Amino acid sequence: MKFVMVTVLVLVVVAMGTYVLGYWSFNPVTVGSSRNVAPVAGPASTSTARDRMDQLDAQAGKAAQKVSDFVSDAGLTAKIKSKMALDEIVRARTIDVSTTDGVVTLAGTVRSVAERDQALRLARDTKGIKQVVDRLSVLLL
Repeated sequence: MKFVMVTVLVLVVVAMGTYVLGYWSFNPVTVGSSRNVAPVAGPASTSTARDRMDQLDAQAGKAAQKVSDFVSDAGLTAKIKSKMALDEIVRARTIDVSTTDGVVTLAGTVRSVAERDQALRLARDTKGIKQVVDRLSVLLL
């Protein structure tokens, strides 16, 4: 799981770096160019560049957090589905599991109250879960 998060984070950083390099070299000046190039003011351009880097750093941090949250929620969903698949009482394929910001929603139809209770217990006992929303219905025969 950490490998996936690290890989995604590296990809985000590389993408941001590529964007920054592309932004700075959008209008390249070649040797022998006939265009007139205005001189760059030292302190003002440095300040502007720092401001831009600060903005990009903040955006990269937000993007990394979103990726981390998504990967974390997907990991929690996978853990719960795995627990259900290994459980003898719960039929995992009849239960939909979705996770958003640590809140897990279980939806679907189960065969008994015992199966419903076990599915809820497995979800609640998963580390990192803040809340479990029960949308399971018991099939009455």
